[in-house]
Amino acid sequence: MKPVLELKNLQTQFETRSGIVRAVDGVSYHVNHGETLGVVGESGCGKSVTSLSVLRLIPNPPGKIVGGSVMFEGEDLTQVPDHLIRNIRGKEISMIFQEPMTSLNPMMTVGNQISEPLIRHLGLSKKDALDRAREMLDLVQIPDSKSWLSGYPHQMSGGMRQRVMIAMALACDPKVLIADEPTTALDVTIQGQILILIKELQEKLGTAVIMITHDLGVVAEVADRVVVMYAGRKVEEADIHTLFERPRHPYTVRLMTAIPRLDRIAAANGAPERLTEIPGTVPLLSELRSGCAFFDRCAFASEQCGKEAPVLEEKSRGHWAACWNEAPFQ
Repeated sequence: MKPVLELKNLQTQFETRSGIVRAVDGVSYHVNHGETLGVVGESGCGKSVTSLSVLRLIPNPPGKIVGGSVMFEGEDLTQVPDHLIRNIRGKEISMIFQEPMTSLNPMMTVGNQISEPLIRHLGLSKKDALDRAREMLDLVQIPDSKSWLSGYPHQMSGGMRQRVMIAMALACDPKVLIADEPTTALDVTIQGQILILIKELQEKLGTAVIMITHDLGVVAEVADRVVVMYAGRKVEEADIHTLFERPRHPYTVRLMTAIPRLDRIAAANGAPERLTEIPGTVPLLSELRSGCAFFDRCAFASEQCGKEAPVLEEKSRGHWAACWNEAPFQ
């Protein structure tokens, strides 16, 4: 199957007072029609900057895409003129941003905000766009959708604002939906509803979804394949079942051991299990050392790891990892 969106060796840098920050350092991945790709990693690993690079939303200066390509329907989005990329944003490729309260315009009604891309991209009249906006609010299961067309974001709960963001993102039936932490700051019940909603809409519309998150539980629920990022690089990629059954990179293993295991709790008759935290923090991207970026936090690092950066290799069919020493996993 030909990918609907493919990143090839994408590189995005920021010029700062402390030096060049390689926020995205040679990242490659793809997503197929109707597929959900999970992109996981701690905060600061480059997940969001990668997605913003796809839509050319990196502020320049200080940021700049310095290498690689983003292929969409035969075109490299890093090279197309600004007026063409504006035609693609919101129509062909849409994005759900992390925090709906700061992403939605507080001075515009909900109806006008959903209508705006419909008028801009599809050429609908104001009336037809508002009718379509109401249909989208019904689609994302917001009650009393007609009255909310004249409502404002601050009058809504966090879950409702997130649904409005989803309605805006899907209004033009995009081919690719980038969901950047779509369940952040929502309680567990609302999180579940949002994930189910995105899955249902994907099945109905056939949209390819890139789900960006630090929560492996979310990934296990919705993703078909997973890309694990660390310090601006891809360190592992596999289908969802393979990744959870046999993670190959120590960082992925550490992420998994930091998750509560219900099977172990049940085996211990309900006794709580102490989680294993990952020591240290993600390194400053302006101060990366030679060798593996995870070296200082890895319990399985060897002398080679500190001197030579591991290359991304296919460890088994469709399972890629960048590691000299695979970590055991139970």
